[in-house]
Order: sequence, then structure tokens, then C-alpha cells
Amino acid sequence: MNAISEGIVHEDMRLLLETNMPASSKKRKVILGVADPKIGAAIQEEIGIQCQTGGVVAEILRGVRLHFHSLVQGLTALSAAKAQLGLGHSYSRAKVKFNVNRADNMIIQSISLLDQLDKDINTFSMRVREWYGYHFPELIKIVAENYMYCRLAKLIGNRKELTEESLEPLEEIVMDSAKAQAILDAARSSMGMDISPIDLINIESFSSRVVSLAEYRATLQDYLRSKMSQVAPNLAVLIGEVVGARLISHAGSLTNLAKYPASTVQILGAEKALFRALKTRGNTPKYGLIFHSTFIGRAAAKNKGRISRYLANKCTIASRIDCFSEIPTSVFGGKLRDQVEERLAFYETGEAPRKNSDVMKEAATEAAEVTAKLKRKMEKKEKRKKKREKRMLEALAAGEEEGEKEEPAAKRAKTESEENEDAEVEAKKGKKKKKMTEDKQAVNSSSNSLQEIPVQKTKQQLVAEGPETPVSDKRKKKKKPKSD
Repeated sequence: MNAISEGIVHEDMRLLLETNMPASSKKRKVILGVADPKIGAAIQEEIGIQCQTGGVVAEILRGVRLHFHSLVQGLTALSAAKAQLGLGHSYSRAKVKFNVNRADNMIIQSISLLDQLDKDINTFSMRVREWYGYHFPELIKIVAENYMYCRLAKLIGNRKELTEESLEPLEEIVMDSAKAQAILDAARSSMGMDISPIDLINIESFSSRVVSLAEYRATLQDYLRSKMSQVAPNLAVLIGEVVGARLISHAGSLTNLAKYPASTVQILGAEKALFRALKTRGNTPKYGLIFHSTFIGRAAAKNKGRISRYLANKCTIASRIDCFSEIPTSVFGGKLRDQVEERLAFYETGEAPRKNSDVMKEAATEAAEVTAKLKRKMEKKEKRKKKREKRMLEALAAGEEEGEKEEPAAKRAKTESEENEDAEVEAKKGKKKKKMTEDKQAVNSSSNSLQEIPVQKTKQQLVAEGPETPVSDKRKKKKKPKSD
């Protein structure tokens, strides 16, 4: 879908046409109907199939689109609608991701915010002047700039507390010792009313907010400069970052600005005056947003229209170079700026400017050198990036191999430790058994010793028993009568 929208013949389309398109012969001529003339021209150029656009083709394709679900087997109207919706969403998502206008939408937002901040800071500063003016009215005449006034209001606070010690911080803000001394003298003999501490706290907090807004505006302007040098460097060098950003914002995008003719760029921003002039048949405006550039301000009143026309022409060239060049550089912008300067000098002194062809040849050679350098730098960066990635992959692979090697070693160590533990357990069991046997033997020996202790018998018992006989003989004597 992206390829079709850009007028490029995709491989799938080529395959479809080559397999299904019947060949033309002498008897019959085959023509392919295409809705978009851009893709039709591309098909005719690359594949060699004759294409027709407009007229009958549009009506036939409308019918095909209407009855598409009945023409394709197995496709229902519901599934076709779902497919169209899904394709529309994915195509839109891809278009948002792949922004042809580079990042000019960020420029549009930042210039809009910058203009809004200018208005807000102006309004808030006037409020601080009016509010703090009740207490210290003389400060308004001494300090005219809004940002400086708010900083001073925050620093001074109650004018009665202002002493010689606060002269140095005043000098730091005002950047002038005479002005700082004048503020000190005015504070001593001021006609302002006394103010309560709570009112002073509110004034100080509000003035600090205004100061922070003014500081943020300065950082935003730096951001806008950096974005313009990336997106439209030639236009920024030619006419300035702020005016160039306003032109892009008013046109909608850098691509739209590049598509405009020089006559439209000249009166861009003065649409109301143009239509009023057309309606009343009066004089049309000579300039719009480009009036804010320094060139028109420097030109004489009779030459303002001529220089604005010439400047609009150069702005159009610069915007087209920025939009359609692969690696944009500020070489062309510098050369175009020199041409405008020469034209201004020609209007004032009559000195003939250089020819446009000579200037463009010089710019083209310089731009080629600059782009070659940039390409080399980009290639070096890519090589470094690839090397880093390669090293990272090698390190990861080495780590994995070490892990694999460590695993069997760990297993072996684990088995060895388990075996040792088993041996220790068995040894402990053996010791326990040995101890138990020793204990048993000790018990038996003690019992035997107890049995072996001779009992002292009396003489009467010895006489009655007669001579001692061994135990075995007694058993024999007992067994004999049983056998008999």
C-alpha cells in the first residue's frame, strides 16, 4: 500500500500482472485500467503494459469496488469491510511513523508556543508593573525591559529595606552601575504607598513565575534554532529561524511550502489583506510573513516590493532544496543570502550582482564536498556502531560458553561434595555402631565379672555339697536317668 501511494511498482503487483495479464496480439489490444495515473505511468515504464486512466476506467473500478465481495469467491461484504478498515488503520499508522516531512511538526508546535509565550509574558509583565507600581512607581521609568523589571521587583521587595549593600546585586541585574545608583536614590525618595508583607509575598511569587517563563522562552528559542538547522538549514540561514519556522507553520509543512510558488510565499500571512483588496479592487499586499526579515526593513520604501518579490523567490528555492535533498546542508542558504545582499546593494548603489547560474554552480560544488564529508562521518559512525554490536555479541557468546563450561564443573563439584557427605554420614554411622558394640561388650564383660565373683560358703554347706563337679558333668548326670 505504501509503494502504491508513492507510485512504486511492488514485487507482488509485478508478479500479479505478469501472471494474470493476457498478452497483446495483432487481433486484440490489451489495455490495463488504472485509477491512479502515477502508478499507471510506473507500470507502463517498468513492465511495459499499456495503461489507461480516467473516464470509463473510474466508473468500472467504482463498480468493481461496490461488488468486490460478490466477485471474489469466499469473501463476504462484512469481511471485506473489516479488511478495508484494518488496512486503513495500518496504512495511517505507517504514515505517522514514516513522516515524509522529517520532523517539521515539532517546529510548527514550538513556533506556536513561542508566539503564545511572547503574548503571555507581555501581559503578565504589565500586571507586575501595575501591581508593584503602587509601592515603587519610579522603577518603571528607570527600567523599561519587562524581564529585568520582574527580576528587580523580586530582588527589591520592600523599597525601605534597600541599602548600600544591595547595590552589587542590583548592578548584576541591570548591568549598569549608574542605573543601580539611580534605583537606590529613587527608593529613598519614592512617592509610592506602603505595602503589607502578604502583598509583597504575592508580588514576588508572581514576578518569579514571569521570570521563569521568560527563561523557558529563551531555552525554547534555542531548541527551535537547533530543529531548524536540522530540518530546514538553508531556509534558516536565508531568512532566519523564527521567520522560516513561521512560514513552515503557516503552510502546514515543509513539503507544502516547497510546493507553493514564489508569488504565494510572498503574500503568505496576508490573506485577509489580499482578499479585501480583491473585493474592493484596491492594491494587493506586497508582503506577508517575510516582512519580518531584516532585508525588507533595510530596503528603501520604493524598493520594498521588489526586494520582497526577490526574497520570496529565494525562499522557495531554499525550501525545495531542504525538502527534497537527502543530506540537507546550509551551503545553498548562504549563497542565496549573499545574492539577496547583492540585490539590495544593486538597488542602493547600482552595482551589478553576479549571475544566478555562476552562484548556483559554486554552491553545487561546495555542497557536494560538504555532503561527501558528512557521508564519510556517517559511514564511520555506522562502522563504530557495528563494531560495538559485534563486541557485545562476542562478549555475550563468550559468557554463554563459560557458563556452559562451568555447569559440568559445578555438577562434578556437586557430586563430589554429595559423595563426601555420604562418606561422612557412613563414617558417622560406623562410629556409632562401633561405639554401640563397644558398649555392649563392656556391659557383657561387666556381667561376666559379676558372675565370676566367688561366694564364700560355710563349712557345713561345703560338707553337705561334697566335692565340686563341673557344670558339664552335672548336666550329663541329669540327662542319664532320662535316657535310661
